Amino acid sequence: MLRALRPLPQLCPRPCPPPCPPPRRGLAAAPGAPRLPLRRRLAAAGAVAGAAAAGWLYLRHEKERRQRARRLRHLRQLALGQGDFQLRDTSGAARSKADFLGRWVLLYFGFTHCPDVCPEELQKLSRAVELLERDPALPPLQPLFVTVDPERDDEAALARYLRDFHPRLLGLTGTAEQVRAAAAAFRVYVSAGPRDADGDYVVDHSVLTFLVDPDGIFRDCYGRSRTAEELARSVRAHMDTYEPLPPAGGE
Repeated sequence: MLRALRPLPQLCPRPCPPPCPPPRRGLAAAPGAPRLPLRRRLAAAGAVAGAAAAGWLYLRHEKERRQRARRLRHLRQLALGQGDFQLRDTSGAARSKADFLGRWVLLYFGFTHCPDVCPEELQKLSRAVELLERDPALPPLQPLFVTVDPERDDEAALARYLRDFHPRLLGLTGTAEQVRAAAAAFRVYVSAGPRDADGDYVVDHSVLTFLVDPDGIFRDCYGRSRTAEELARSVRAHMDTYEPLPPAGGE
């Protein structure tokens, strides 16, 4: 006969821990705490954003001001040293770069015994100057011709040679050392060739026309492939966008 199963004694369960409170979302105010009106909250956020934007603009302005000051110092150094020369014009008067400050300058290096290239380039330069002179609103432009052959191109030879070109084209010459220094300042290659039986020779040189602005800073250069019309358009574009350097200490 089967014994009746004794009922198991009931174990008292351990008390369960209280449930965890639900996570708080956002920055909800404590119960009973006053909340700012939406308009004031938006105004506060706008003020913070405005202050941040103002700070960013100030830092940007300061960075641009420092960059501009560095650029102006660099440009002044170029204006003082770039392309300087000490030469003489066809009247024998001493001429340097400082004499042409305040004017735009188109400058070409060549020599009067050049068979074809130099006459062609001077005709092109003269034509470009004539095209620009048609507009009286444009600033003055001074064309210059610097010889690379001072042995044969003295003041009288330059004066005779330049009669066939623009009437304001000014010729410059000097000693061999002065001419070499002027060519080197513009990075112009110059090399005299061998002499023939008559003592004649040709001078090999860079064929470039240089544009210098009124501050004495090199702006552009033009090779043989540029036409007079293209040269004039380029010079006009530089004139239209030109901003003079402020006086020292004015930046």
